[in-house]
Amino acid sequence: MKIDLKEIKNKSKSELLKILTSAQEELRELKFKVSIGSLKKVNEIRLKRKHIARVLTLINTNEVKLNENGK
Repeated sequence: MKIDLKEIKNKSKSELLKILTSAQEELRELKFKVSIGSLKKVNEIRLKRKHIARVLTLINTNEVKLNENGK
């Protein structure tokens, strides 16, 4: 599931958390497929990890912005 960065920038924290949990589940499934040898495109794992990192970065930057605005 490819999601553009522009699309997820405007999402709320709860939506980002849903995207994060689904991406983590997909990563777990990909790793399982590699272990049993049914996954042909191994670079999908790397792409999924990058996607997870992007979502986590957005969540953290949104929290920092909220903390700065609250002070």
